[in-house]
Amino acid sequence: MRAFKDKLAREGKLIEIKREVSSNYEAAALCVELEHKGRPIFFHAVDGTHKVIMNVLGGRGILAELFGVPSANLVQFLAEIPEGGDPESSKVNVVQDSPTKEVVKEPDLGELPILTYFRGDRGAYITGGIVVAELDGVSNASFHRMLVLDKKRLAARLVPSRHLYKMHREAIERGEDLKVGIAIGADPFILLAASTRVPPGKEFEYASALKKEPVELFKLDNGIAIPHAEFAFEGFISEETAKEGPFLDITGTYDEIREEPVITLTKMYHRKDPIYHAILPSGREHRLLMGMPYEPLIFKAVERVARVKNVFLTDGGCCYLHAVVQLRKDKEGESKNAIIAAFAAHPSLKLVIVVDDDIDLFNPSEVEYAVATRVRWNEDVVLIPGVKGSSLDPSSKNGLTTKMGIDATKELGAEAKKYERVTSTSSEGSSTHGSA
Repeated sequence: MRAFKDKLAREGKLIEIKREVSSNYEAAALCVELEHKGRPIFFHAVDGTHKVIMNVLGGRGILAELFGVPSANLVQFLAEIPEGGDPESSKVNVVQDSPTKEVVKEPDLGELPILTYFRGDRGAYITGGIVVAELDGVSNASFHRMLVLDKKRLAARLVPSRHLYKMHREAIERGEDLKVGIAIGADPFILLAASTRVPPGKEFEYASALKKEPVELFKLDNGIAIPHAEFAFEGFISEETAKEGPFLDITGTYDEIREEPVITLTKMYHRKDPIYHAILPSGREHRLLMGMPYEPLIFKAVERVARVKNVFLTDGGCCYLHAVVQLRKDKEGESKNAIIAAFAAHPSLKLVIVVDDDIDLFNPSEVEYAVATRVRWNEDVVLIPGVKGSSLDPSSKNGLTTKMGIDATKELGAEAKKYERVTSTSSEGSSTHGSA
C-alpha cells in the first residue's frame, strides 16, 4: 500500500491533508467531502502525528488504472481470472521476514488512530482490517468491521454462513479458540482479493492472479501467515461475545445491535512511521470493495445462459442491491434466464434489470429509457416474493424480501421497425432543432 500511495503522490493523484485533524468524526467528515474526486486521501497528522489513508480504492477508475484496462471493461477482465487462481499465475510465497516486523510489542489499540465515523456509531471501529484465520490447513482472509472494546479487545461482526463464521463455530465446538491475524494497510490487490467470494482458502492465490506475480506472506508468532502490512495483530477468537453496533453500513443506514464474537489481541506489529488504512462506512471504497467483486460472478453466471456483454451494480442500489445486466439477445426468454442466474450468483440482489447492448448500462437515464420504452409490465417483470435478501436492506422483514427482475430488452424481429432510436446526431446536416 505504501508503494501504491507513493506512486500516486508522484503522479499528483493523491489528495493530501497536511493540517492536524481529529480521529473523532473530523477525518471521516473530510473524506465524505472529498471522496467524490475518486482519489485516495492521505492525512499527515491525525491526532497529532499519525498518518491515515482513506479512499484507497475509491472508484472504478483507480481500480481500472491498477489493472491497466479501460474502466468499462473491468468486469470482463476480472471474469477471465480464475476465482481460485491457477498453478501458473497464483503462487504464494511465505517469507521469513517482513517490514511489518520493524516494531513488535504488546498490543495497545490506543496507539492507533482508529476513527470514529458517525455520531450514531457505537464507538471507534477498525474498518480496513483483513482478518486471516486457519483451521485444518485451510485459511481464510476477509474484511470484518471491528469495534474497539479496550486496548486489547475487539468485537467483530461475523456474518453467518460466511467462511470465518463457520471456522469460528467449528473451533468452538471442538473446545478451541480460533487463532487469527489482522493486517491493516495491505497491498490493494490483496484488498480486492479479501473482498471477493473465492473457493475456501484461495484468497491469496487469487490476489497473486490479480497481481500477476506471487504475493508474499509472513508468519506471525502464533503461526498465522498474513500479507505484509502497515499494522498487524495476532490474537484469537474465543466464546466471549460483546454488543456490536449500531454501525452505519453500506446502505447509509444503521445496522442493528448484535452479540458478536470478541477478538483478544496478544501481540502487535507495525512499520516504523506506519500508515493506518481506514475505510469510510457507506463510502465509495466500502461500496466498491463490497459490491464490485460480485459483478464478475454475475457475468460468469449469466454467460452460461446468454451472450452477456457487461454487468454493473448501480450507485443508486448502493453498489450492492441493484444490478444492470447488458445482453446481446439471441432468443426470447434469455433475459429471464439471465435474471434468475444473476440472483443465484449474488443472493443479496434485490433488483435486476436486463438491457440490450445499445444501452449504456452505466448511465441511469439510458437504463430508465430502456425500462420506459421496452417493458410490458404484464409480460416482462419477474417477482419472487418471500425470499432471503440482504440483512443490510432496511425494508426486509425477518430477513425476507421480494426480488424483482425486469426484462428491458427489445422484442426480437421488431428492432428496426419499432425501436430504432433517432437523435440529433443520427442525421448528417440536421437543422439546429435536430431530428429527435
